[in-house]
Amino acid sequence: MSSLHANVTRDEEEIPQPQRPPTPPFYTTFSARGLHAQNFPAHKPRDLRIPSPQAITHVAWSCDGKRLAAVGIDKITRVWTPETSMEFRSATNFSGGHSDEVDYMSWNPTHPDLFCTSSQKDKRVVFWDARQSRHIQQIQLKVSPLQTNYSPDGKILLCTTVGHPLVFFTLGRENDAAKETWQISDKDGSMVASTATFNHTGDGIILTHHSEHTLRIVDYPSLNLRENPAAHVGGCLAVALDPRGRYLASGGYDSIVNFFDLNEWICARTIATCENAVNALSFSYDGEYLAIASTAPYLDIIATETGMPLHRVPALAPSPTVTWHPSKYVFAYCGQTKAREGSPPPAAVISLFGGGI
Repeated sequence: MSSLHANVTRDEEEIPQPQRPPTPPFYTTFSARGLHAQNFPAHKPRDLRIPSPQAITHVAWSCDGKRLAAVGIDKITRVWTPETSMEFRSATNFSGGHSDEVDYMSWNPTHPDLFCTSSQKDKRVVFWDARQSRHIQQIQLKVSPLQTNYSPDGKILLCTTVGHPLVFFTLGRENDAAKETWQISDKDGSMVASTATFNHTGDGIILTHHSEHTLRIVDYPSLNLRENPAAHVGGCLAVALDPRGRYLASGGYDSIVNFFDLNEWICARTIATCENAVNALSFSYDGEYLAIASTAPYLDIIATETGMPLHRVPALAPSPTVTWHPSKYVFAYCGQTKAREGSPPPAAVISLFGGGI
């Protein structure tokens, strides 16, 4: 990771410190539970700047944590092996599947080489195998794909779209074909959502919409509404599932982060640390920490069980996404620097924060 340098020129004094909530009950603390709290302030962000008029719009780890992919600046998906190098030229480039900018990608949760990419402009979802340079399948849609999310078994893909209903893809053999391929399902696509996420068992889907103040939890495959808890004033923008299956975290325009108990579907905890709309949420691999990306040029790390803010990470730009490594206390985020008088031109940015890589 020597290729990513710690940026020491940030105006950290300009970053407001988070408000400290009341002292939590002792039994929820790390020491009471016999855990060693991570020393996040000991780490510095490591940034890779890529000269580009476009932003990096999404980053994601492969299921084994060995690869980090980034999209957004052009038609290419770039994949790094962070433990080896994060230099720009060390990325493996996957191209030829899209005719316009790629803006989202998802890794298959069951295979570290398989992933899919999507583009709102060319309206394609493209499937890849990282062991091959050429895509393995390409599906043309009539609507613009927004985000994709695999089922836990990797055989179903949810695709939210811009202003149109959810699209379901299923993996299977068509007409006794020897090879499995992805097909658009004929499942009822009347649900419109900004994000769609499978639960850990694959029998439910969490839906959010940027103009709705409630979450929608539906059964799968019936799509019957199971729960509809109120969550945010003005709309819900992001959700994340605790890997332990205890909580669902949600964030919205109101800058609030809510923790819903997955057994009772009641709001167990509210985090008011952020001062800006929440863009993305991500739990650490053990569920002990939550990273919050917002429209501000920093990210917050929260202790899940106490709700206490642990560290505010300065960023070169607001990040549209944040994602923890699947087995280490390090997360990746991205964005684009702003144009400032007397400063270098805007650059796309990929950043890592934490230890272990």
